[in-house]
Amino acid sequence: MAALTFFHSTMNAGKSTHLLQAAHGYSEGGGNALLFTSAIDNRAGVGRIASRIGIAADAYPLHAGEDLFDIVARSIALAPVSAVLIDEVQFLSPAQIQQAAKIVDHFQIPVLAFGIKNNSLGQLFGPAVCELLAIADVIKEIERVCHCGRKATMILRYDPSGQAVKAGAVVEIGGEDRYISVCRPHWMEGDIGPTRRAALVPDAVAA
Repeated sequence: MAALTFFHSTMNAGKSTHLLQAAHGYSEGGGNALLFTSAIDNRAGVGRIASRIGIAADAYPLHAGEDLFDIVARSIALAPVSAVLIDEVQFLSPAQIQQAAKIVDHFQIPVLAFGIKNNSLGQLFGPAVCELLAIADVIKEIERVCHCGRKATMILRYDPSGQAVKAGAVVEIGGEDRYISVCRPHWMEGDIGPTRRAALVPDAVAA
């Protein structure tokens, strides 16, 4: 039975790796998986899904206002589609999440959506995540470990001196070196851990 599945995690937990592995699995089985990513995310180039372990693939860069269902329907008219895989789903709109569900229900093909659940302010990332949590058939967590060994459930943003930043803009594309995934207690404490502290620029810490 086809399903809309939301794979969520904190940052640097291997979401893109999981997506690319799934795409490879469909390809190896003779299937055709359509890959999408948000046009907002240009870290590896617009329309490019890249994993930190060195694998990558081209994807359709979905812009705000585009109809995901219509795009997939046009593709299905040309060739069978085995699945739809979406990276950085937190940047989509609630309407596009509803369109993803419509793909599952109308065409009976699975949609696998990968994204971040919480932002660095300790809130759900945005309306798309809220919509997914409400209507997804399956919700799965991709786990990551905090520097203390506990499961990381929060994203901590920090400034050049290592101090936690819990205000301001949520989205900062390309600022991965200013974020770390931590457990809730260390998010509350603003503790980035010994490895990140050791990598801080001494002048910034002194300031």
